[in-house]
Amino acid sequence: MRIFFWFALLPFLNFGQGQNDSLKSYLSPREKKIADQYHFIEIQCNQFQFFDTVNPNWEHLEQELQEMISTKSGKLNFYHIGGSHLQADIYTHDFRTFLQSNWPGLSGERGLVFPFNLAHTNNPSNYNFSSPNSWKGYRSVNQRPEDLDYGLSGAAITCSDSIVLLYFKHLRTAVKPPYNRLRVYHNTGLFPYDLNFGDQELLVTEVAYFPELGYTEINFSDHLDSLDLMFTKNIAEAFEMELYGIEFLNELPGIRYTAIGINGASLPTYLANNNFSRDLELSPPDLFIFSVGTNDAHCSYEAFSPKTYKENLEKMIQLVLQSNPKCAILLTVPNDDYYKRKYPNRNTERQREVIFQLAKTYHTGVWDFYGIMGELGSSLTWKNAGLMQADYVHFTSTGYHLKGDLLIEAFKKALLNENQF
Repeated sequence: MRIFFWFALLPFLNFGQGQNDSLKSYLSPREKKIADQYHFIEIQCNQFQFFDTVNPNWEHLEQELQEMISTKSGKLNFYHIGGSHLQADIYTHDFRTFLQSNWPGLSGERGLVFPFNLAHTNNPSNYNFSSPNSWKGYRSVNQRPEDLDYGLSGAAITCSDSIVLLYFKHLRTAVKPPYNRLRVYHNTGLFPYDLNFGDQELLVTEVAYFPELGYTEINFSDHLDSLDLMFTKNIAEAFEMELYGIEFLNELPGIRYTAIGINGASLPTYLANNNFSRDLELSPPDLFIFSVGTNDAHCSYEAFSPKTYKENLEKMIQLVLQSNPKCAILLTVPNDDYYKRKYPNRNTERQREVIFQLAKTYHTGVWDFYGIMGELGSSLTWKNAGLMQADYVHFTSTGYHLKGDLLIEAFKKALLNENQF
C-alpha cells in the first residue's frame, strides 16, 4: 500500500497528546522539530485526511505529479482561495516556494496576481505593482457596483485616465517564474485601449483581444520577469478601465500555484463573483484548496447556520468540478479563533462536521488545521507562544510561516515519496 493510502486511513485513529510513540515514525524531521518546540501542537494530525480508500481525483493528481517529476515535463495548475489569511500570502507563498523550487527544472508559473496596493489595501510582500495614475479600489466583500464583473480574484481597480501606466516586479522571493504570455483581465465588452510594453515591445509577437470574455492575451518571443505596460485610450469619449488581475504564464514545466484571498471573504463572496467560473474554465485546476470559512462562522453560535454553510460550500465544490471533473479538492478546516476576542468560537467544530460530510460525498481530502492547533480555545495558547495576534483570528508572521511548514509536510506525506523531498 502506497503512503498515499496509508495516511488516508490515519484519521480514523485517535491521535492526542498521549499518542503511541510508534506513531512518531510517521513524522518528518521538520515535524519533529516543530513538535519539540511547540508541545501543544497536535502534530500527528498534520495530514490530509481521506474517508475512503478510493479517491479517483487524488489518485489522478498523484499520477500526474509523479510523472511530471520523473519526466521533467508537463504542467499542473493549483488554486488556493480564502480570506485575509491568503491575501497576506505568507504561508501560501512558502508553499509556492516549495512547489516551484523543490524539483530542478520544474519552475512552473506565477499565475494570477492582483495589484492590491493600487486598490489601497495590503499587498503580498513577494511582488509589487506601481503606477503614477490614480486608481479606485473595490473588493467583492462589500463593494458590488452593478458595472463590475468580479472574477476569481474578487477585487478590481478602475482608472479613467487616457494613458495608464502599470509596472510589475518580483520582491523578496526565491521563486520568480518567467513569463512569455500574459492574460490581462479587464472590462467585458468594449475595451478601447492600445497596449504598449516599452522596452519589451519588440518581443511582442501577438496581442489577442477577447472582449466578450473580458480579457486580452499577449505573447512574447522571450521570457520576461518584470512588466512595463501602457494602456492608451483610442476613443475620444470618457471611459473607465476596469482591471481584475493579470495572469503570468509560460510554456515551462512545473506547477502554477495561484493563491487568491480577499480580506473578509466568505463563501457567498466567491459565489457572487460573476466571472469566477469563466476564470476557472480558462485555466482549469488540477488541485483546488478551499481555505474559506473563518468569516462564514465568525459570529455568535445562534447566528451561524451549518445548513447554509454546507449549501454554500457544496455549491463551490460543484463549480470547481464543472471546470475539471478530475480536479482533486482539499478542504481545510478553519483555525480556532475567538469571537469578539473574548469567546472561543464553537462554530468551527460545526464547520468541521460539515466539511467531513462533504469530504465523504465528494471524495475530497481534508486538512484539519483546527485539530492541529489543539481545537477549541487553542488560539490563546498560540498567542502566548507568539504565533497569533491579539485579535485571536490572525497569525503573526512566525505563525503563518509555521502554518506554511505544516502544509508543506502534509502535502509531502500525501503525494510524494521520501526521495522526492
